[in-house]
Amino acid sequence: MIRTVLREHIFKTLFQVEFNDAGDMPVQLEYYFDSLEDASDRDKEYIQKKYEGVVSKIEEIDRLINENTAGWKTARMNKVDLTILRLAVYEMKWDEDVPIGVAINEAVELAKRFGGDSSSSFVNGVLGKIAKQGS
Repeated sequence: MIRTVLREHIFKTLFQVEFNDAGDMPVQLEYYFDSLEDASDRDKEYIQKKYEGVVSKIEEIDRLINENTAGWKTARMNKVDLTILRLAVYEMKWDEDVPIGVAINEAVELAKRFGGDSSSSFVNGVLGKIAKQGS
């Protein structure tokens, strides 16, 4: 699978975190992976590794998001936008294989596909602020 498709699957697995107990997630991931008929073991391993990386950094990621949003704290944020932001911030800060610009562009594309009318501009704005901090 290409990285864009893998990223979409990572987004979908991360989205489940908002609606399941942490203890239920291994089973949920197993169900999800069983539904991926065209994914190789390597693809599933990549999805799993990135999923675990994001989950392990959620508190830190959410802090960064909260510091860069005015009036939109993570607790009241649209769950699709929040999940997209979490994945992108993880890629920007902790995934050396993903350039910052690519992380932002891919997040905006996910927001266009899965978010609301203003999701892509919201996601782009938040990530742009975070990217400037790292410069």
